[in-house]
Amino acid sequence: MGQISQRAGLEQPAQTGTSALFSTTRLRTRLLLSMALVTSGLTILTLLVVRNAVEREVQASLRDALEKSALTFQNFQREREALLTRSAVLLADLPITRALMTSHDPATIQDGSSDLWRLAGTDLLALADRRGQIVALHTRLGGITREAAQASLSKMLEDPDVNRWWYGGGRLYQTFAQPIYFGSRTEGPLLGFLVIGTEIDERLAREISTVTGGQVVFSYNGSVLVSTLGSEIPAGSPGLRTLIAGTVKAEPQDVALGSERFLGQSLDLAPPQAASVRLIVLESYDKQTEYLRLLNRMLLLLGLGAILLGSLLASVVSHTITRPLASLVAGVRALERGDYHHPLDSRGGDEVAEMTRAFARMRSTLLQTQQDLLKAEQLATIGRMASSISHDLRHSLAAITANAEFLSEEGLSGKQREELYAEVRAGVNRMTDLIDSLLEFARTQESFHPAWGDVRECVANAIQAVRTHPRHVAAAIETRFTACRAAFFDGQKLERAVFNLVLNACDAVPETGGDVRVEVGDTEEETAITVSDNGPGIADSIRKSLFQPFVSFGKPNGTGLGLSIAQKIVHDHGGKIEVARREGRTIFRILLPNPLVEEFPPETENAALTSTQHGDDTKKSVDHL
Repeated sequence: MGQISQRAGLEQPAQTGTSALFSTTRLRTRLLLSMALVTSGLTILTLLVVRNAVEREVQASLRDALEKSALTFQNFQREREALLTRSAVLLADLPITRALMTSHDPATIQDGSSDLWRLAGTDLLALADRRGQIVALHTRLGGITREAAQASLSKMLEDPDVNRWWYGGGRLYQTFAQPIYFGSRTEGPLLGFLVIGTEIDERLAREISTVTGGQVVFSYNGSVLVSTLGSEIPAGSPGLRTLIAGTVKAEPQDVALGSERFLGQSLDLAPPQAASVRLIVLESYDKQTEYLRLLNRMLLLLGLGAILLGSLLASVVSHTITRPLASLVAGVRALERGDYHHPLDSRGGDEVAEMTRAFARMRSTLLQTQQDLLKAEQLATIGRMASSISHDLRHSLAAITANAEFLSEEGLSGKQREELYAEVRAGVNRMTDLIDSLLEFARTQESFHPAWGDVRECVANAIQAVRTHPRHVAAAIETRFTACRAAFFDGQKLERAVFNLVLNACDAVPETGGDVRVEVGDTEEETAITVSDNGPGIADSIRKSLFQPFVSFGKPNGTGLGLSIAQKIVHDHGGKIEVARREGRTIFRILLPNPLVEEFPPETENAALTSTQHGDDTKKSVDHL
C-alpha cells in the first residue's frame, strides 16, 4: 500500500529566478542594491547622452570642416589653373619658342627646348607642330612616354576643356595647352602647340593637405594614385573604395582605415565625360574626438564616485529605516516563541515608530486575550471531561447498584447470580477503562518503557483483544503481515493504540459486508501499521478536531478519548499517525522510526484471520465518525 498523508491548507506557488532571490534578501540590502542600480543607470545614461551629443557635435564640426576644405581646395585649384594658364600663354609668346618652332627640325627643337622647360619650372613640357605631332617632350623622372603623350595630345586638341589630364608610366599630369603663332595671334600663321603640366605627386598632395587641413588621396580611374596617408591605406577599405569608385555624394561618408576613423569627401577634378580623376579629403574623427575619450573617463570616474557616495548615503538612510524595523522584527520573532515581554524601540514619530507602538499594544491585547482563552478552554475542558466522566460513571454505577440489589434478593438460581455478577463486572471494567484513559493523559515520558520487539506480535495481540470485546467476537478482520525488522517500542502502549484503531474500525463498518484490514510492513526508515475499513468515513463536523479529547460522533457510549490516546502514544514513540479517505475506505496509518538492526525472519504465509460471522445487532459506530 502506498504512502498515505493528509495535506492541510493550500500549497504556496514556488518563486523562481530574480523575484525569489530579491524577496529573500534583507530590506537594507535591497535598499543598497536599488540605490546602486539607480545611480549606475543614471550615470550610464548620462554618459551615453553626453557621448552621443558630443559625437553629433563633432560630426557636424567635421562636416563643416570638410565643406570648408573642399571650398578652399576649389579656390586653390582655380588660382593654380589660372597661374598655369598664364604661364602657358607667356611661354608660347616667347621669341625663343617661336624661333624653335620655325626650325621645323625635331632634334633641334628637342635640344633647344631644354632651356625653355627649365624656365617654365613645370613637371612636363611638350611642343607639337601645327599638325599636332609632338616634336619635343620633357618630363621629370622618366614620366610619360612620347607615344602616350601623343595620344593624350590628340584627344586634347579635339576638346581642350575635357582632356586636360595626361596619364602614362604610372604618372598623372594636369596639362595646359596654348597655340604658338608667328606674329600676332590674329594674323600670324600657326607654328604649333605648347603644353605644360604639373604632376599629381606626393609633393602636391602634401601642399593640398596643408591648405585643406586634412589627409588627401588622389585617384585615377578607380585606383589610388598618391596619398598623404602613406602605408596607412588598407588594400580593401570599403569606405575609401566607395569614395574612389562610387558616385560622388554631397554628404561626407564614414571611412575606417585600420584602427582610425575618418569622415571623407570626394571631389571630381575631371569632367564626367573624361577620365575619372578624384580628390578625396579625409578628416580624422579619432583625433577630433580624443577629448571625448577624456570626457568619458572623467564621466566614468564621476559616475563611480556618485555610486560610492550614493551607496554610503543609502547605507546611512537604510540604517535609520531598518534599525527600528529590525527591533520590530525581533519583537515579532520573540512573540512567535511565546515571549510577550521582549523590549521594543518605539522612539520617534515616523511610521515605523507608530507601527512599533501599535504592535506593542496589539501584543498586550493578544496576551490578555490568550490568557482569557486559556482560562475559558480550561474551564470548558474541565466541564466536558466532568460531563463525560459523570455520565459514564453514573451509567456504570447505576448498573452496578441495580445488579447488586438483585444479588441481595433470595431465591435466585446460580445461573441468575452468575449473569448478575457478569453485569457488575462489566460495569466495573468500563469504569476501569475510563480511569485508565484519563490516567494516560496524566502520564509523562517517564512512564514510557520501550524495548526491542516484533511489531507484528504486538498488533496480533491488539486484534485478539478486540475479538474478546462483546460486540466484536465474530468480527471479520483481515491481516497481512510482511517481514519486519526489530523495533524499539513500548509494547503495552503500542498495543493499546492499535486496539483503539481496530476497535473504531470494527464499530464503523456495516453489519453486513463489513471489511476491516490490518497491515504491517516496513521500509529502510520506518515501520508502518495500517488499519482500514469500508465504513462511511469521517464526518465533516469533526474532521478538523478528530484527534482532540472528548470528540465523538455516532457512539452513544463513546468517551472520545480513543484517537487522542492513540496519537499521544505514537508521538511518544517519535512517530506520526495519518488519516486519509481513498477508494471508499477510511485509512489510519501509524509510522514508527525503524532502527537499522537485523531483520526478523519473514513469515512463510501472511496471517489471515477472517471470520464470516457477525456479532450482535447493535448498530456499529466509531469514535471518530
